[in-house]
Amino acid sequence: MEAPLYPDFSLDPSTPRGPQPAFWVGPRHLAGDDRRLYDSVADTLSGLGWTSLTIVRGRHELDEAPEDRQVLRSTVLHISPDTLRWAQWSLADEPFRLGDLPIAWQISARTDTSSPLAAWSSYFTTDVPGEAVADYLVALDARDQPAVPHTGPEAVLDAVAAHGWLRDIDQPHAGATDPTFTSHISLGEVPPLIQDADPRALTIDADEAGPAGWQAWAEPALGAPCLWSASFAASVPHDLIAVFAASLSSTAPVLRRLLPEATRERLLRAPA
Repeated sequence: MEAPLYPDFSLDPSTPRGPQPAFWVGPRHLAGDDRRLYDSVADTLSGLGWTSLTIVRGRHELDEAPEDRQVLRSTVLHISPDTLRWAQWSLADEPFRLGDLPIAWQISARTDTSSPLAAWSSYFTTDVPGEAVADYLVALDARDQPAVPHTGPEAVLDAVAAHGWLRDIDQPHAGATDPTFTSHISLGEVPPLIQDADPRALTIDADEAGPAGWQAWAEPALGAPCLWSASFAASVPHDLIAVFAASLSSTAPVLRRLLPEATRERLLRAPA
């Protein structure tokens, strides 16, 4: 059982102790996003040379003071230099939910610039560790063809197994969990509304299973709300998901100031 190295040191953000101290914490998959999921990912995209666009929708009357303007919806869109891949921060855009959690980042790619439609999309809610999303985007940026698969699904399970995760007993070729049985990754039916260019996703009957895609989530306690979840359309290349899985399951500690309430007591931590 994991326990804090410094249990008497409060990490409650409401505690009036001045500036919040920084800690190195682990395991990463339970460490949350430090409430910096946008900043950590956007900084990575900026370093890769992606262009960011802010889209604001609302009502603007003539001679209206800026503070009186009614902004209805807004989003930030990051686009790669070749325009074949993009990442949308949609948390301020009233996003749909995944595992009862609001989706924060939607990352997509297309095969060529002649088509405006995404070949696949992937979705990440709040509290997904920003390091894992950033590593996923770096791998996506490095690909010449972002929509062409290079490996099979076994690469995803190999990535987490290398960090001590256990394969699912009933489905050893389609799922794995961390040693505390808190976080999971599974290949199976994707949730509704997940965008994918695979035509089978549009032609299946209600009683048929569609193309299988990867899902990942953290459930701090049996039956408790999920801490975070991520969903990948069936056409997302497995090698990209393997990069995300490897980063998510990494045993390297991450720097945090704010820890999730649901997993705080499960985290090892040391002052940074």
